Amino acid sequence: MRKIICFVLSIFLFGCASTMQSHLNTIQNNFSNANFTPTTDKTETDQNNLELLINGMAFFHDNKFAQSDSLFEEFNKRNLKETSSSITREATGLLLGQGVNSYKPYMMDSLFVSYYQIWDLLALKDWANARVVINQSYTRQQNMSIEYKKLIEENKNKIASDSQYHEIIDKNTQDWFAFTDIMNPALMYLSGIYFLNDGDFDNAITYLKRANGMMPENTFIKKDLEFAQKRIKPTHTTWQFVETGFAPRLHEEQDGILLPPIGMVYFTFSSPYFDNNFIQPQNSQLLANVDAMFITEYKEYRTNEILRSFTSAASKATLQATMYNSHSDSAPILGIVSSIYTVASSNTDVRTWATLPKYIYVIRTENLNNLYGNDTIKDEVKNEGNNLIYTRIFDNKNDTKIIKLK
Repeated sequence: MRKIICFVLSIFLFGCASTMQSHLNTIQNNFSNANFTPTTDKTETDQNNLELLINGMAFFHDNKFAQSDSLFEEFNKRNLKETSSSITREATGLLLGQGVNSYKPYMMDSLFVSYYQIWDLLALKDWANARVVINQSYTRQQNMSIEYKKLIEENKNKIASDSQYHEIIDKNTQDWFAFTDIMNPALMYLSGIYFLNDGDFDNAITYLKRANGMMPENTFIKKDLEFAQKRIKPTHTTWQFVETGFAPRLHEEQDGILLPPIGMVYFTFSSPYFDNNFIQPQNSQLLANVDAMFITEYKEYRTNEILRSFTSAASKATLQATMYNSHSDSAPILGIVSSIYTVASSNTDVRTWATLPKYIYVIRTENLNNLYGNDTIKDEVKNEGNNLIYTRIFDNKNDTKIIKLK
């Protein structure tokens, strides 16, 4: 009877996790079809973190730049300490499952908020506030790098004593490509281009050096760094950032560890799906591998997730066994109740900013024929001065924004 109840409840609650996966899949499909309808009619202050991110991007693609910036700024106000956690949050997750907590952004999310805010503000010709966001993002990335290194050390200490954890944590991760640090080269390069065109060569060198260190094989970055070091502003140059595909989505998996005398303790954790539907534009070079950016951070959080999930499952399994094995007349009912609680509170968190791209490529050229989609945009790009172009490749049409640089 107990096994039947647990099995039925597992199917039911797996459906709950699947509901979130299905919701995010629907949002991705809408974006693929250039449907940028916001997911909610709530005011910005009433939206949760994930809604702010997805709707901020929806407004951005719909050319509603002020609304997009407003949502991203609300996100910034709430998440000044992205790397912090709280005892209340951890306790709630252990007792009731991570899905009941509000969406805790990845550090990567905050860096992409800065990236899209810069695009918003450049499109609005708000050069001054674009500079403010750039300066804030640099400090933020520095702080995140420090916190990320602490997270790695903490995780090493947590798993050092038990090889069973190693086996599960390392499962299916051998082919995952990750960086060694928190980084966003697209953000750094966009910032460097801003300063280079502004004639602020000292700041341009700072950002372009960072971008070059992150993507050493990108010759476009090197060329702009050379311009900055020679204190020369490029002329008749167009930079086109091209985004394609979608960042990884998460789904729920289950595994188990033998825990005497209880037996096998089963617990849930997330794993990523990778999108293979993407295009590399001709004449472009890779600027940002968002898959790798996500995996860099996700691998460390996944370690915490597995350890937390096992701790929670083990304590609930002990409770369940105690209830069933008690000598009370109510033992069967207590056992059923504990079974319901155990399964109901073991769900994992599969939420991510599902509309981020998989890859960001860049084209740097003085020849408009080298641009991606040049037949439809080169007439709008005047072959005078410098231009910045944002392009996102979708299934039915591309979203392209052309910005004349001052």
